[in-house]
Amino acid sequence: DYIVFDLRDSINVYREKKEVTIKLRTVSGEIKSSLWNAIMENNLSPALVMELSQIYAWTIDFFRIQKGDKFQVYYEERFIENEFIGIGQIWSVRFTHLSEDFYAFYFKEKENFGSYFDETGKTLRRAFLRAPLDFSRISSRYSKRRKHPVTGRIKPHLGTDYAAPKGTPILSTANGNVVAANYTRNNGNYVKIRHNSTYTTQYLHMSKIKSGIKKGVFVKQGDVIGFVGSTGLATGPHVCYRFWKNGKQVNPYTEKLPPSKPMKEE
Repeated sequence: DYIVFDLRDSINVYREKKEVTIKLRTVSGEIKSSLWNAIMENNLSPALVMELSQIYAWTIDFFRIQKGDKFQVYYEERFIENEFIGIGQIWSVRFTHLSEDFYAFYFKEKENFGSYFDETGKTLRRAFLRAPLDFSRISSRYSKRRKHPVTGRIKPHLGTDYAAPKGTPILSTANGNVVAANYTRNNGNYVKIRHNSTYTTQYLHMSKIKSGIKKGVFVKQGDVIGFVGSTGLATGPHVCYRFWKNGKQVNPYTEKLPPSKPMKEE
């Protein structure tokens, strides 16, 4: 269905219908610089970039994809009167990252709900998102020895810095309870979330904490908790993402994060 606004002699609004034709297509490509460029070089829909990043949000850190990574996608394209209007359902993907294949198969679990699973039937969803932002770049990685950009001192950097424009939404990487939402001289505006008895995360240098985010509030995975800034000891807009396991700061990108639920057997 679509709506027509006729503004000629008088304003008329009416609904029309046109048949949508769905065509199945398989495409593949290789990363030379970025996923976006690979999609554009193959004359594919930019929407594929967002769809792939969401499908693999729990399993592949798209800020770390490498030259030589590859993808193959089987999906729907939608047309009206032979004019492309957008992509439809993505049915399967194989993404090769650092010589390892990551498969995604769409399975409809309920009438209006489905999820992606790997080749063994395990859900791609994890208890934690791989990154607290949708798109950005890593400006400083987790390191036991790093020269601080402000002080110049060599000291551990037990977090990952994601550079992004000021105001970019920062997402909670998992469900949990806010245990701190404050300002300190070094951290700037920050939020700390306890997810369970094992895991805690922290998000530093926000331009501002989202209204309503305060100690004791429960947040869900993907909820906006604040916005990128450069408050505290920071040289430019970014979020420093920190991750605790059993009270010790660890590198989340080397941790095997807990999965969600597997596919139900029938």
